[in-house]
Amino acid sequence: GVQLAASGGGSVQAGGSLRLSCIASALHSFNGAPHMAWYRQAPGHACELVSTLRSDGTTDYADSVKGRFTISVGNAKNTVYLEMSSLKSEDTAVYYCGKDPGPDPECWGQGTQVTVSS
Repeated sequence: GVQLAASGGGSVQAGGSLRLSCIASALHSFNGAPHMAWYRQAPGHACELVSTLRSDGTTDYADSVKGRFTISVGNAKNTVYLEMSSLKSEDTAVYYCGKDPGPDPECWGQGTQVTVSS
């Protein structure tokens, strides 16, 4: 896949919310409906797939975030969001996003740090 720039992270208390953004440059702009994925990696843990948005509009979420996180495409069509609510300390990680994801999680590129304090 192609890793894009993730932003929007920060420090919040447990139960709080954050919205992460993944912006495609002109070089990697979305053509039609994008196939995107969000990943995260916490210290000492493996990279994991958090959410997927397929080109047909269907979505998948890791069991640990179902019902709390939502992936969506912005109106400008060059941004994909990850809305995170009811955050938990175990959501603390560096979050990454990618276009046209491959079979394995990809935690590299410009990530954004999310820190949730309990």
